[in-house]
Amino acid sequence: MSIISKDLNFFYGDNQVLHDINMEIPHQKVTALIGPSGCGKSTYLRTLNRMNDLIEIARVKGQVIIDGQDIYSPQADVINLRKNVGMVFQKSNPFPKSIYDNIAYGPRIHGTKDKSTLDEIVQKSLEKAALWEEVKDRLKSSAFGLSGGQQQRMCIARALAVEPKLLIADEAVSALDVSIQAQIINLLAKLSREMNLTMIFISHDLSVVKHIADRIAVMYLGRIVEIGPALTLFDQPRH
Repeated sequence: MSIISKDLNFFYGDNQVLHDINMEIPHQKVTALIGPSGCGKSTYLRTLNRMNDLIEIARVKGQVIIDGQDIYSPQADVINLRKNVGMVFQKSNPFPKSIYDNIAYGPRIHGTKDKSTLDEIVQKSLEKAALWEEVKDRLKSSAFGLSGGQQQRMCIARALAVEPKLLIADEAVSALDVSIQAQIINLLAKLSREMNLTMIFISHDLSVVKHIADRIAVMYLGRIVEIGPALTLFDQPRH
């Protein structure tokens, strides 16, 4: 899934948050979005699956082109867009359901009803998230009974269950203990390679960025101020 933002501007009412974002996110690469708090990183990520549509005063100008289609055109299929864009947030957000029903939620919403098919999706998704062996005997138990790191891996499994083409991780490890952070980082890196996912993530930890990013985009005050290969920006920063 390739993503191109063209002259993208975003507003909350009269407050402009994003300014003239022109950026290409390469297909099947890992792109890190870095910058100080409040610079527009999370807002930009939410433009990619139109989550900002849920905010009444939100307004977008410009284009976001995903796989050749402008997702803000009147003809855009927002349901299909959100199926193809998985999100993992800073704080794990299990649904008040069983582990099984958390993972099966997305496939059910998109029309999968056959139990054997759902069973297979749940198992494969949990295996990809390196959680299956830990929970296979308690799938009907509440997801709230999992530890913090397990909950975050379950949320990754839930995102993977609908087979997204793009995975967005918004500070997905910052709320976890250091030992669990490494586990989740390595998992995300492994998934990006094995599933050929396009991945975008936000992290304030440059060691995380250096570990898994192919490209880095630096944001400041709602603008992209630098973008390029991770090795180049780490070795030869302009500022």
